Amino acid sequence: MHVLGAAYYSNEQRQAWAPMAADVAAWRARLAELHVYVAERDGCIAGFIGFSADGHIDLLFVAPSEAGTGVAAALYRQCEAALRGFGAEALSTEASQVARGFFERQGFEVEAMQRVSRAGVELTRYAMRKVLLQ
Repeated sequence: MHVLGAAYYSNEQRQAWAPMAADVAAWRARLAELHVYVAERDGCIAGFIGFSADGHIDLLFVAPSEAGTGVAAALYRQCEAALRGFGAEALSTEASQVARGFFERQGFEVEAMQRVSRAGVELTRYAMRKVLLQ
């Protein structure tokens, strides 16, 4: 978010959305509720995706050095395949301005633009949905 989001969000917004000092307990709790796939290249995390069996994609991150290399698309394909296996009929996410285009290319449509507050700072994101054809 800090590097790739610079064209879309101010420094204040990026810090509010993804603080440099992570709340480890909060992340553990959040991740414990999700299925998470991690992509690795040369021993480093290239990206990850987190989702719940009901079809909600909660997290998608790609390291800035991996942007445009297909990491996000590969993670997404694995995620969608798993969700189809779980019987999900539709997928949903709340995409940042950075991720909106990626999700649109995967067949998602914007249902609503949302304004959310993080640490007292307002940010824009998009509620998106994709109906899965069986």
